[in-house]
Amino acid sequence: MVFSRRRPRRHQPARFSYSRWDGTQTGFEISADELFDEMADELLYHGDVNSALRRMMQSGMRGPDGQQSEGIRDMLQKLRERRRDILDNHNLGGVFDDIADALRELVETERAALNELAQRSETADGADSQDRQNELRSDSAAMKNLELDLLPPDLAGQVKALQAYDFESPEAQRRFDELLEQLREQLMQQFLDQVGDGINNMSEQDHQRLKDMMAELNHMLEQRAQGIPPDFEGFMERFGDFFPENPQTLDELLEVMAQRMAQMQQMLNSMTPEQRRQLEELSNQLLEDMDLQWQMDQLAENLRQQFPEMGWGQSYDFEGFDPLDFPDAMDMMGELGDIDQLDNLLRGATNPGALAEVDLDRARELLGDEAAASLEQMADMAKRLEEQGLIENRDGRYEMTPRAIRRIGNGALRELFKRMSADTLGKHAREQSGHGHERDFDTKPYEYGDRFNLDLEKTLRNAVARNGGGVPIRLQPDDFEVERTEQLVRSSTVLMLDVSMSMAMRDNFLPAKKVTMALQSLISSQYPRDFLGMVSFSEIAREFDAASLPEVSWDYVYGTNMQHAFQLARRMLGRESGTKQIIMITDGEPTAHLTPSGQPFFSYPPSQETVDLTLAEVARCTREDIRINTFVLDETPYLRNFVEQISRMNGGRAFFATNENLGDYVLMDFVDHKHQLIRGR
Repeated sequence: MVFSRRRPRRHQPARFSYSRWDGTQTGFEISADELFDEMADELLYHGDVNSALRRMMQSGMRGPDGQQSEGIRDMLQKLRERRRDILDNHNLGGVFDDIADALRELVETERAALNELAQRSETADGADSQDRQNELRSDSAAMKNLELDLLPPDLAGQVKALQAYDFESPEAQRRFDELLEQLREQLMQQFLDQVGDGINNMSEQDHQRLKDMMAELNHMLEQRAQGIPPDFEGFMERFGDFFPENPQTLDELLEVMAQRMAQMQQMLNSMTPEQRRQLEELSNQLLEDMDLQWQMDQLAENLRQQFPEMGWGQSYDFEGFDPLDFPDAMDMMGELGDIDQLDNLLRGATNPGALAEVDLDRARELLGDEAAASLEQMADMAKRLEEQGLIENRDGRYEMTPRAIRRIGNGALRELFKRMSADTLGKHAREQSGHGHERDFDTKPYEYGDRFNLDLEKTLRNAVARNGGGVPIRLQPDDFEVERTEQLVRSSTVLMLDVSMSMAMRDNFLPAKKVTMALQSLISSQYPRDFLGMVSFSEIAREFDAASLPEVSWDYVYGTNMQHAFQLARRMLGRESGTKQIIMITDGEPTAHLTPSGQPFFSYPPSQETVDLTLAEVARCTREDIRINTFVLDETPYLRNFVEQISRMNGGRAFFATNENLGDYVLMDFVDHKHQLIRGR
């Protein structure tokens, strides 16, 4: 027979490659620290944790062994390919072909029985009464053959006519009854996918309970619409056997039923008008036989209003040649619905928490083990970053913690140090020891005049080495070991960071911001008494501090206002002590200045007024003994001449770098400057 009882849902097999396990493979796992380090460049570029998380969700994550996990883009592509494969290889004609074949076969069985009856009547010999009976049987066979000849061409009409037909063949009658029962079961299973074997072999009492269940379900929906709390617990006590998955809430139950009803409607929408008419008429007729049509229509309307987002109007263009029978067609509609649902969820996921809504088991069936593992990792990554104290949720948005900011700066510093010679950087040691307050974490024998910063451990060790073991330990002046200190020299620096649009267009912004983060990390950790101020400049200039540094990004405006930036830097340094310097990182000539009214003025090529006002600020810095070191990216002849003019006026230095070696130049110059100050040069 065409339809099996409660066939399990089938899905198209996914295409994946596998290799033999050799004991060396490991699953994809990434720690919170590794995850944060991978986000570092994105955080440096935009300073937005939410943007960095979205980018990582889209592109996937790289594990500690270099393995790249699947991102949402990869998964969406897989879903597109899977949907296209289904639609390109199947069609819905089989829904009717199998039913038509089953009807045709049982009609042929009935005709064979009628022909056998007619032949027996023609060959039988006997009395007149017997002849009369044979003649009547022959006429009955002829009439029934004519009745079969006049069966309507449509399936619903054939089913209705055969329900009123008096079968001659017990086998044909059995097969027809079985077909009707299976069709009813298949229809009911599409509406009530949660109903298991409860609808198989239903008695009249079972049919009545089913109708009562649907009537009460509709009543609960009406109560909810009126603001009356439905008695869901009582409903489950009376009809819970229809729902073996044991839904815990009315919403959970209704959502599943709505999804299945919507898929049935989607299959109808995907058929030709003639196919749709036939299936609707057949469905109406079979459900009317069970007195369920009104309840079904009412439930469908209630669910359509309750879940309008379920895609009731969705249709699919099946263009293949492989016909689907009714159960397989509904399974395929279910799979397409799951594909669409997962597709929509992935497209709409703006933060990792949204991925917690994904059914990982279903995602594994549709996308494979690797994708499911990646989804699980991504759904959990914000939580892991929070637990490590790297991000925190503020008013619904994730932001970096101070610990995360320090980690980014230290990471940028380590990255730059790796590219620089250890001999060049050294340990910032001096050839002479001073008497300041900066600990050098080294010791020396005490001499008259040294500060008595006693290193107790080494002092006791000297005494033990001199006297041998035993107590008490007797100390002599020669045993005293004191800590060395560095000479304390304070410097004040303002870093001016060009954030004009050209910095991003030429891929200079990220390296420049990395340098800023690295310099801030270096000064705060190694030279905590030094001052570092920061100024960003494009059309106008702005001060910013270490806490807001990660959020600094390039501006969507034209203009390189060095004049305003020098003004702010000079004022900041005027409040500080020690040697003073400005480090300027830029890739463009001055194209903007502030007017007397405080409004920015932009001109490209640079106007003479802009150049003059910028050089006037350079002169003021020079008079206040502020050195200006300029680091130039993507130099042009005009920019080179202008920067060299600044150096001649100020006495500072100019470095013409690339975005690859910018960090080397800036850090090397800063450390070299610090060494000169310490050595008193």
